[in-house]
Amino acid sequence: MREADVIIYDRLANPDILKEAKDGCKFVYVGKKDSHHSMPQEQINETIYQNALKYENVVRLKGGDPLVFGRGGEEGIYLYERDIKFEFIPGVTSAIAVPEYAGIPVTHRGITVSFRVVTGHESTNKEQSQIPWDNYKTDDTIIFLMGLHRLKYISKKLIEIGKSKDYPVAVISKGTTEDEKTVVGTLENIWEKAKDLPTPALIVVGEVVKLREQLNWFESQ
Repeated sequence: MREADVIIYDRLANPDILKEAKDGCKFVYVGKKDSHHSMPQEQINETIYQNALKYENVVRLKGGDPLVFGRGGEEGIYLYERDIKFEFIPGVTSAIAVPEYAGIPVTHRGITVSFRVVTGHESTNKEQSQIPWDNYKTDDTIIFLMGLHRLKYISKKLIEIGKSKDYPVAVISKGTTEDEKTVVGTLENIWEKAKDLPTPALIVVGEVVKLREQLNWFESQ
């Protein structure tokens, strides 16, 4: 990144990282916040492409991992179809990093051996949800990304498939930053308890949430 001629960055990228750029580097902000997008995805794709034609080293900077709900695959295909070479640099997905900072392991022996990562921001334009809700009847930890404004809906759907109203839930706002705040509740009350939290926020559903009482290392400092 220190060799980048252009950095095209998201809202979720830590702004301190941009300080590592060389003098004269061009910065292009393409962040998205809730329903407000600084530019649509199609325009982001074209912005990357046009800059790749003009500059030798273009960095597309994202928060977390570019291929976990990061649109990295779409952007890569767009470049491939236009004969632009690219490479992916793996990141640590917020689905794991944020719960860990909140003292919530996504797996724990004796509690759960697997976890699921689900978009909480599925397009409302779809005639039918692509989220397989019936598959979530198990004790897997479920992590919803970008779902704060649909928290009541998510809670209702999980109760409808048979999960207890008292099932543990945590909402982590601005995870891994100095402004991190975690609210813990149940499927019945979490949407009310977390309604004033700012985005970005991540939702963790599962018995592992209870371990936060013992493992809350970051916010307790």
